[in-house]
Parts: sequence; C-alpha cells; structure tokens
Amino acid sequence: MFRKITRATTTILLLGALAGCGGGSDSGPGTNSPGGADDSTITMGFSQVGAESGWRTANTKSIREAAEAAGVELRFSDAQQKQENQIKAIRSFIQQRVDVIAFSPVVETGWDAVLLEAQRAGIPVILTDRAIDSDDTSLYETFLGSDFVEEGRKAGRWLVDNTEGPLRVVELQGTTGAAPAIDRKEGFEEVIAERSDIEIVATQSGDFTRAGGKEVMEAFLKSTPEIDVVYAHNDDMGLGAIEAIKAAGRQPGTDITIITVDAVRDGMQALADGEINFIVECNPLLGDQLMDLARKVVDGEEVPGRVVTEETTFTSEEAREVLSEREY
Repeated sequence: MFRKITRATTTILLLGALAGCGGGSDSGPGTNSPGGADDSTITMGFSQVGAESGWRTANTKSIREAAEAAGVELRFSDAQQKQENQIKAIRSFIQQRVDVIAFSPVVETGWDAVLLEAQRAGIPVILTDRAIDSDDTSLYETFLGSDFVEEGRKAGRWLVDNTEGPLRVVELQGTTGAAPAIDRKEGFEEVIAERSDIEIVATQSGDFTRAGGKEVMEAFLKSTPEIDVVYAHNDDMGLGAIEAIKAAGRQPGTDITIITVDAVRDGMQALADGEINFIVECNPLLGDQLMDLARKVVDGEEVPGRVVTEETTFTSEEAREVLSEREY
C-alpha cells in the first residue's frame, strides 16, 4: 500500500546537471519541482468536478481555504461535470509544470493516457473524493476520499433494520459512470439482498443535482405510483425528490421513506424536519488532508495508497442535536 516517491531526488540531480552545463540557478525551475516552486512553496493544479451540489461547493471551499492556509499556490479548474474539460485542465497543468496535480474524477474510466503524460513529466497525481478504474496504480500517488460502497451499505442497513416489508424502492443514482454512483448502488444492493421483501422497482440518474432529482422523481411518481422508499445517492437529489413528492400531494418522510447520502446543511435540515428519514454522511472537508498529502509527495515521503475519511450517519433526532454546529 506504500510507494516510495523519488521525484524530488531526481529533480535535484537534473538541476545539478543543468548547473554543470552552465545554467545558472535563476535560469531553471525551482529546487523542489518542475513547477518553479522554492523549498517552501508548492504549486497545485486542481480540477474539480463542478458545482452540482451543496457537497461540491463545500468541498471546493475547503480546498481553497486549506491551500491558502498552507501557502500552496492553487490553480483551480471547474470541469462543469465534463470529463473532456478535466483532461484539458490536467494537460494545461502539465504544460504549466505545476508541482502536483489533484483532481476529483467526473467518471471512473478513461484517465490512463493523460495520467501517463503527467507521470512522464514527473508530476505526481492525487485523486480526491472519487477513484478511477485503472489497472495501473502507479499513475497516481494516493486516493483521498470516502468509502462509497460502505456508504451504500450503511443506507441499506438502516432500511433493513428499521422497516417492515414489502417495500418498493426507487433509486436516484448519481452521474452515470461516477465512482460514488456505482459504489453506493453496489453497497446498498448488497445489504438489502438480505430481505426478499425489499425490491428496487426503478432506478435512474439524477446527475447529483436537485433539479435532476426532482425531474426523475416526477417521472417515477407517474410510472410507479406505489413507492415506499426513495434511496438518493446524495442530499441534493433527495431534496429535489421532496419537491416532487409534495407537488404530488404526498408527505415526504411519512408517506414515502427517504434515505440520502452527504449530510450537507439543507439535507440535515430536511432530516431534522422529518422530511428525510436517514442520512449517511460523506465528509467534503478534505482540504487540510489534501494539502498535507501534497506536501509529502512533493517532498518525496511515503504515503498510503488509500486514505479513507471518517464519517457517520444521522437520524432525525441526531440531526436536530448537531445541526447548529455543522460546518457545511
């Protein structure tokens, strides 16, 4: 699980060779990296998925604030939920010769070519929030984020342990091909398989947005009128579903049980109000951990290949107890 990073040593040797050929210390990049940083400054290129949810907004805020506090020069790019935009951003970061690249992948697949370009340029890559599906784990140094499969399991476990059947479940999936959408579905289905009286009767992507969740839920209510449970892969889609349920003359949290993932403030408020029944936390405040990992990989230290964030779950009563203290 651990890899020794030798990039800093290699860069120093290369700089020594340049000096021997007559290159002065001010004619090349900085001493630590291709990005031109000095001994204490790191330049990070960061590509964010977008601003599709309250969770993502909190995640971006955490990263920006942590970079400023750590003295990291952050070059930020918003992919607007398009993989092609992230690939362009990563290639731009490589051309800029940043010290480290971090990104939250829009989808799991299709990254090997551009990450190989970063590797050949000697720029380490850190995955945040979402993983990629690649056989070559040398293309990135570490992955910082949640265990999405376990989040799905937690959602399924609450449903299995706290309800009686038969239950007809509709599922609001995240972005098609995205790691949290794939994994949260897998974990949920794994656990509810313990009960034959729980059935997922419809599943569709709401793209992690409130508008998408509302639109899909409206369609579900028309095509599948007997709905007992909504399982939404994030709070925003769940909040959109609540709007659709109310518009249909039904009571969210009472007529239809709602389970979501994230625990952002709006979701927690709905949970405290009884319109959502259970939330699995997914912590977006990854900034400090990301800056620490970035410093370590640039300095040539060993880092774990996987860093899992600590998270919990909330019932309505628990949400009311902690809502005033929530940071996001």
